[in-house]
Amino acid sequence: MRFLLTLTLFLVHWLAAGQNNASLIQESVQLEQNANEPAALDKLKQVLRTEPNNYYALWKSSELYSRLGISQRDKNNMLAFYRAAQKSAEQAIRVQPNEADGYYVLSVAMGRLALAGPNKEKIAAVKAIKTNAEKAIRYNPNHGRAWHVLGKWHYEISSLNFVERTAVKLFYGGFPESSYQHSIQAYEKAQKLEANFALNYLELAKAYHQTGQDAKARTLLQKLASLPTRTGDDNRIKAEGKALMKELE
Repeated sequence: MRFLLTLTLFLVHWLAAGQNNASLIQESVQLEQNANEPAALDKLKQVLRTEPNNYYALWKSSELYSRLGISQRDKNNMLAFYRAAQKSAEQAIRVQPNEADGYYVLSVAMGRLALAGPNKEKIAAVKAIKTNAEKAIRYNPNHGRAWHVLGKWHYEISSLNFVERTAVKLFYGGFPESSYQHSIQAYEKAQKLEANFALNYLELAKAYHQTGQDAKARTLLQKLASLPTRTGDDNRIKAEGKALMKELE
């Protein structure tokens, strides 16, 4: 009898926690849609306190950590956000190793760490970024943002200077195949799959400019300016696009 009572109380508590977490996730989605990422992340943290293996909360919190990290003015704070993004992504993959989103957000976190961290961190992340983006695409070939990460990888690898290229060769025993054209192909694929993804417009415009296709770059930047603002980062992206447009005029 005592065992049944204990079991009943546990089930009631578990069901209540599950219902509360579902509400918290809905609130997080709404807050993100209203470009309030810090509050959205706080809701997901609340979910993870009682349900640490909630897959959605793990991968989405990783994405938000990466997105919020870029706005941190202090370099140490920025890196802390990106490392938190990496940790959440790795846990998401452990929970659901056959789902795309965990690999996608891990590739994003590693990419942000590579761009913000010291050179040794950038070099060490080169392989992991591409590997995880490709895994995300393998599990979901229509994952537009994973295609975007792959495009960014090709762009950044193609932009490495001589010293960085030499370091990559030494670290990996060779230089990975990459080109601006591969970058453009991946970005264009991402654009077809996710037409309102502002960051992809900006990065594709940069790739077009890098390859002398300024007319295409200007067309994209004009479209970028007219896109709806969907995240807190979109204003920064549009401002950068506006600055690039001035360079191309």
